[in-house]
Amino acid sequence: MDNLSVMSISVDHRTDSAPRMQEILTQNGDLIVGRFGIHDPEEINHGLITLNLRSDMGRIQNMMDTLNGLEGIKVNHMQV
Repeated sequence: MDNLSVMSISVDHRTDSAPRMQEILTQNGDLIVGRFGIHDPEEINHGLITLNLRSDMGRIQNMMDTLNGLEGIKVNHMQV
């Protein structure tokens, strides 16, 4: 059964990492129920994206592994 969960993505050096990160999120768009993104007003190259997800842990883990492979990207995940 697919459960709801929350993923946070910290993005450093947004201008370098953002295009590839966006491709990964688009490829996994069917997992994403909701998305909220903000940038740090003190640091222009830092952002935070929060995703609400509905999927099995295998697909979520695959997306996390791919995102974590990008420079400047840190991912956390929590099941609710």
